[in-house]
Amino acid sequence: MTRLIGLDIGTSGCKAIVLDSTGAQISAASREYPIDIPQPTWAEQDAELVWTRAREALSEAIAAAGRDESVAALGLSVQGEAVIPVDGHGNALRPAILGMDTRTGEQNRWLADHLGAEYLFERTGMPIHTVNTLPKLLWLKEHAPEIWRHAHRFLLYEDFLINKMTGAAAISRCLASRTQAYDLLDDGWSPRILNAIELDPDRLATVHPSGTGVGRMHAALARELGLDKPPLVVTGGHDQACGALGAGLTRPELAEVSTGTAEVVELAMAAPALNDVLRRGNISVYAHVVPGLYLAMVLNQSGGLVLRWYRDTFCQAEVLRAEREGASAYDLILADAPTDPSPVIVLPHLSGSGTPWFDTASKGAILGLTFGTTRRDIAKAILEGLTFELRVNLDLLRQGGVVINELRAIGGGARSELWLQLKADILGVPVVAPEVTEAACLGAALLAGVGAGVYPDAVQAAASVFKPARTYRPNPERQELYNRRYEVYRSVYPAVAPISYQL
Repeated sequence: MTRLIGLDIGTSGCKAIVLDSTGAQISAASREYPIDIPQPTWAEQDAELVWTRAREALSEAIAAAGRDESVAALGLSVQGEAVIPVDGHGNALRPAILGMDTRTGEQNRWLADHLGAEYLFERTGMPIHTVNTLPKLLWLKEHAPEIWRHAHRFLLYEDFLINKMTGAAAISRCLASRTQAYDLLDDGWSPRILNAIELDPDRLATVHPSGTGVGRMHAALARELGLDKPPLVVTGGHDQACGALGAGLTRPELAEVSTGTAEVVELAMAAPALNDVLRRGNISVYAHVVPGLYLAMVLNQSGGLVLRWYRDTFCQAEVLRAEREGASAYDLILADAPTDPSPVIVLPHLSGSGTPWFDTASKGAILGLTFGTTRRDIAKAILEGLTFELRVNLDLLRQGGVVINELRAIGGGARSELWLQLKADILGVPVVAPEVTEAACLGAALLAGVGAGVYPDAVQAAASVFKPARTYRPNPERQELYNRRYEVYRSVYPAVAPISYQL
């Protein structure tokens, strides 16, 4: 049976999986790598170290799979918006500037003045923000002029790794459309935007649809990884878009929520909704890995990290008990949590707010504490607060004309039945948990299969492997309770923000 590899390059670690053509996982391996903070607001990474760790993960996964069958193709799922200047051999000239880097406030002001926030969103689908690739390129031009002049190309992680594997600098339309330099309407690198920053488009990667075979892996690299024959290397996409494919988002009006360190919602659309409602809500719109579809993305960068902070700070007894019993500390923390709304409200802005405000100065808050408040009340309120944040964004999307009929859950949070039912009750839509919840690697492997001809297209690939495990539907009584609590929650951020700014 044909084998496929999905390689996911995340912000702090990578994972490689080997699948057969039915979507069954044969083996997997992962590696971690650091994020460097050389100055406040900076976030950088040694891209060559990431490449080394990716090779290690691939070698381990390939060895664990055995050599019963050859690998037909490899696809990539990658973190977005990073910038890597490279020389003519594809080697990094400096550390990658990551999406989470926030140094580019001055460059964003220049872009707003010279190109306009409305124009940039209407053409690229990306609101002005420090996460984008475009202001990072402008920062390099202004603050690293030697690198700007001498770099052969400026790549992101997908094209950087494809170049390492094949010698061709190729990027998916999906990832290119997250740079703020790609014109969604004209379907290509934007001459007007690149002219504004004086960058020749030949210094960027060649854009291909997701699922396109770029070339065979270098024979020497294939041997190093333990492969008998060089596989086809295939364009993949942004990790959240690959996760959306793995979760079966292949038609409009479906959405997926990925709950890990951050919490991200992706909504599939037939056409890009490039209206002012979404722009003012800082909601990005970009090309899906499924041809003909687009995605709107909302973000809460705290996400599951808030619950992890609570676990590590206040729940040592549960952590120790979980280690003794081989259980989940989160399950112990939330055991016997109330089914009705918690008596307290948590504003989960522990690292600022995500969309729609993108207020980096906002801070977390707990309201309603009494002597009767329990740790479980607070833990449940954290889940509620995170889900209320999602509802704020989904309500905004609906105002922008986006229809949402179903939400599919992936990531670590998809293992919590309590949280999934809570999402259904607060968001008012059915929430589906698929059998495979680690979907980004799966989506990359499916795109590898499309490129190798194992599947006719991405839609058929997803249909062949997506299997819903359980559906959580809104409970009418609890939904009404949460509707009332949500109205209270909406008043919390505006009320406490002026106080947070003074702390």
